[in-house]
Amino acid sequence: MAAHGRGGPSDAGKPPRAPGHVMPWLLALPTTLLLVDVLTPPAMRLGPVMISAPVFAAVFCGPLRTLIVAAVTLCCIVLAAFHDEMVGTSNFTVQLAALLLITSAAVGAGSVRSRREQQLAQVRWVAEATQRVLLRPLPARLGPLTVASLYLAADDEAAIGGDLYAASRHGRISRVLIGDAEGKGLAAAGVVSCVLSAFRRSSRRHTTLPEAAAYLEQALTDELVEIELSARASEGRLGAERPAGEGFVTAVIVDFPEGSDQVHILNRAHPPPLIVRDGQVLPVTPDVPSLPLGLGDLYDGPERMDTADFLPGDTLLLYTDGVIEARDTDGRFYPLTERLPRWADRTPEELLEAVRLDLLHHTRARLTDDVAMVAVHRTR
Repeated sequence: MAAHGRGGPSDAGKPPRAPGHVMPWLLALPTTLLLVDVLTPPAMRLGPVMISAPVFAAVFCGPLRTLIVAAVTLCCIVLAAFHDEMVGTSNFTVQLAALLLITSAAVGAGSVRSRREQQLAQVRWVAEATQRVLLRPLPARLGPLTVASLYLAADDEAAIGGDLYAASRHGRISRVLIGDAEGKGLAAAGVVSCVLSAFRRSSRRHTTLPEAAAYLEQALTDELVEIELSARASEGRLGAERPAGEGFVTAVIVDFPEGSDQVHILNRAHPPPLIVRDGQVLPVTPDVPSLPLGLGDLYDGPERMDTADFLPGDTLLLYTDGVIEARDTDGRFYPLTERLPRWADRTPEELLEAVRLDLLHHTRARLTDDVAMVAVHRTR
């Protein structure tokens, strides 16, 4: 499970290594069998069983360590043969031939596995680095606001998904975005990059919330069309299977005007933000449902904006559906609104960490969708 905070990329790009305690056990297997062979009557011959050691080594070790295990196994087989007076017999010759063939196969399999592990580690490192470039660390403070963010990737093999968040401050207004793009993995990276870039550009232009949503809508529509045209050019059959520009992003954009006791929220088909106040959780559900970004051509009306009280001491939690749709082993959804009151007095970072631990406990660390959360606390 990949988790991201404010730090840089982890060491996910390093090749995986076999646990240090594996080698002693692998070497102990043939030597223990040799000891048993010596201590038991000659009729019980364990030389053929010793050949299994290189096979197990191929599962856990690279080629060099597999060869070491095979060499120790060879010595044990020869000693057992001397003890059982099998040297020079056809059975002994067959054992040596079998050991040679199995060792060759084990070394080859270990080489292939090691190369694939290194390739997988590199892919994971690139994916994680890409995710961290796209999801820049949010500032710890935005004026009177304290901010924390969290990202959990459901796929250990590719720590990149379609969840996104960003924050900006221009003038006396702080603005926070959270969203969830259709799909996940590297295929969603282009859409995520487009939305985040458009959000930052719109914030620099001091746009209003409706203007920002329209800007994101147009940028995403153009991006989806370009992606589709590129796909058609490289694989002509896609043009007949998918309409150009298909795709969408659910999103919530929140404006925090400094000095005001209210926040302005524009929700595009995203799970409602939650305000934690005095041990209570208040969902900010939009008065009128709206369509996700990318589907704006299906609706030509004005952007709808909601307003909610946001008082000193309040915490606003933004999250993606990977949180509330996470299930336990009995199929029960994670009860986010029921759990939040117990952590109402915590800082944003402490709150997100508590939710993370509780969510992983609820799902037994088996997330089926990526998770992104942003907590914003008003200090004054």
